[in-house]
Amino acid sequence: MTLQEYDYARESPSKLAASCLLLALTMKNLGGWTPTLEYYSGYRCQDLHPLVKRLNFLLTYQPQDKLKAVRTKYSHRVFFEVAKVTPIDMLKLEEILKSC
Repeated sequence: MTLQEYDYARESPSKLAASCLLLALTMKNLGGWTPTLEYYSGYRCQDLHPLVKRLNFLLTYQPQDKLKAVRTKYSHRVFFEVAKVTPIDMLKLEEILKSC
């Protein structure tokens, strides 16, 4: 989803990947940011909070007519329909992120 958004081009690819992983772990209730993830990524959970919130907000956008190729591609079952995943409520996400 961030491929279509210019605002994310200034983010470090490693930080973007780590934030996406943290959001996915949170959305699927698979645990939080472990010391192992912190060690190998180089990012503390608190460092990722703002970007995780922005990514979750990005999921609420509706596709524009000109920029829907990525969303369409990842809405297919081959890619596990990840573009159709509903975002976490922002208040719930805030609460979860405070605990890590």
